[in-house]
Amino acid sequence: MPYDLQIVVDSSDPHTLADWWAETLDWQVEPQDEAFIKDMVDKGFATGDETKMHNGKLVWRIGGAIVHPDGAGRSRILFQAVPEPKTVKNRVHVDVRVGDQDREAARDKLIARGAAFVKAGQQGPYSWFVMTDPEGNEFCLT
Repeated sequence: MPYDLQIVVDSSDPHTLADWWAETLDWQVEPQDEAFIKDMVDKGFATGDETKMHNGKLVWRIGGAIVHPDGAGRSRILFQAVPEPKTVKNRVHVDVRVGDQDREAARDKLIARGAAFVKAGQQGPYSWFVMTDPEGNEFCLT
């Protein structure tokens, strides 16, 4: 039986990075249940320090996720808070496939939203752009 997959990305500001990636991939930020969060705090299972307001909603401070808009819930990227900054190259990265779109225009749009262009790559007939998200995580635009 095949397994579902979740990718986890360490982040200094996971909710903002989740927003950025949701817009980049045209996915959706996974909603968090404010009533459940409040209930966990009220019952002493969590503290108010473990929560925060983001975009006017109560969320868990530790992280947020994005999900594919098809609603199947099988594809998910979780952004989790970590105290240390990113210091080295990623060993795993995401390829964002823009298909027949103008890759240069997609690159420029991402740069305007906080991404950085690193370099262009090519192998045979295949080409891509190496980019970083606003927190420096590498990804390729193919």
